[in-house]
Amino acid sequence: SRAVSAAAGVCCRCLSTSSLYKRPPMLRGVTFAMLRSVSAAMLSARGSAPLLAPMHSARRSWAQLSAGAPAARSLGTVGAPQPASFEALDISGVLDRFELVRTERVPERGLTATLYRHKATSAEVLSIDAPDENKVFSCNFRTLPKDDTGVPHILEHSVLCGSRRYPLKEPFVELLKGSLKTFLNAMTGPDRTMYPVASQNKQDFFNLVSVYLDACLFPRVLDPVEGPRILKQEGWHYDVDDAEGPLKYKGVVFNEMKGVYSSPDSLLYRAAQQATFPDNTYAKDSGGDPDAIVELTFDQFKRFHDAYYHPSNSRIFFYGDDPLEARLDLLDSYLAPFTAPATPAASRIETQAKFATPRRVVERFPASADEAAPGAPSHMVMLNWLLNEKPLSPVDELALTVLDELLMGTRTATLYKAMAESGLGAAVVGGGVSDELKQATFSVGLKGVAKEDVPKVEALALETLAAAAKDGFEADAVEAAVNTLEFQLREMNTGGFPKGLAFMLSMLPRWIYRDDEGANVAD
Repeated sequence: SRAVSAAAGVCCRCLSTSSLYKRPPMLRGVTFAMLRSVSAAMLSARGSAPLLAPMHSARRSWAQLSAGAPAARSLGTVGAPQPASFEALDISGVLDRFELVRTERVPERGLTATLYRHKATSAEVLSIDAPDENKVFSCNFRTLPKDDTGVPHILEHSVLCGSRRYPLKEPFVELLKGSLKTFLNAMTGPDRTMYPVASQNKQDFFNLVSVYLDACLFPRVLDPVEGPRILKQEGWHYDVDDAEGPLKYKGVVFNEMKGVYSSPDSLLYRAAQQATFPDNTYAKDSGGDPDAIVELTFDQFKRFHDAYYHPSNSRIFFYGDDPLEARLDLLDSYLAPFTAPATPAASRIETQAKFATPRRVVERFPASADEAAPGAPSHMVMLNWLLNEKPLSPVDELALTVLDELLMGTRTATLYKAMAESGLGAAVVGGGVSDELKQATFSVGLKGVAKEDVPKVEALALETLAAAAKDGFEADAVEAAVNTLEFQLREMNTGGFPKGLAFMLSMLPRWIYRDDEGANVAD
């Protein structure tokens, strides 16, 4: 989705971020007055943060470390033999080990969603019973960067490099080659790490869930011998081509992020996020800045896992037609060695205050000689707004979704068309509304802009939004936007993307931050 791949920045091992499913909007009770009021609110000077960018060296977003981490965890021993299938599980009394929090029927999707809390560890489990053989599981953690060393990203790679029960060098690669999976990946975002799998085969699904749970909770990175080696492989290490040559830095994530930091578009979005959220964790790069990655130590690496990969910090998701008791019993067999810590890891995300006045940020990016030549149209400009300080109500979320469709949803949308046809730049940048982080944002701009046209781009965006706020939208345009969104919801076409995974990505931002009243849980 635009929100994930552009504003949030997701590392996926084998999935192009551009193919991530775009979360369907909610669609209830929107009115024309709501559209007008939300549009006007977006134009408030308190909420605006224009970002101008010629950039010759900026960044992107995602990183590390925990203050009050729980007691250090050892890799442990394999223990009792693991059941080989769902049928081999002893499900007697399993429901007694979980607290039933809430059950809700979703008739338009034919689903029953049940939220449980594991009594011993406080892990939250969302179990969705669905008439869908494409079963989905995901183990999700809130992982907050405190610097730019990229430890959430490196850890995402590293936990899939062998575990207690599966001590292979790269179980992930073996699963890619040999399983019947319909989805297999791991993804790092600015504030969360996700380990999703999917399969239509029940036994294969059991195997995938078992490997991923063991990898997340008992990875070989906890081993005092194997752990430092894995960090060097996946994170960074010194390397030399010959005995007389200079030392170089190498590593899977280090090399990956060098590529990211050489992309002007990635640097623009990274700088935009930093400019919009200068005072909280979103100002850090959870993917890792190559200059900072080489400062990561194994002690920091291990403490991050101990702090954030504890079941008490997890949000575990099941979807499909597999039996509930078997899901919970398999999960309990991995959670059983843990207890809820007396002091949970500090994983609260502070609310970013809106600015009293607009701020302008100028960054530089790597450019070729032609791009850097005087007068070359190589500048990039993006305006960004922080839309809310308190959680949005469902109606406001819906209004923003419809408004985004009217402003940026199509090539003929009001703002998109004005920017694209202005002749001031080569292409539109900014994905409009993004609500994947704790607070929603709105972004729009152009790239391929001449230096003298930079102020004109800013003025055009503001004038177009002001006109939309004043004049509103044609009734036919509003009806078309609502119909488009309703059709998307009814069709629920995710292509080759598992439907259950689309549901999980849709609700996860609300699950990890908000309680039933719509407030941030950590608040």
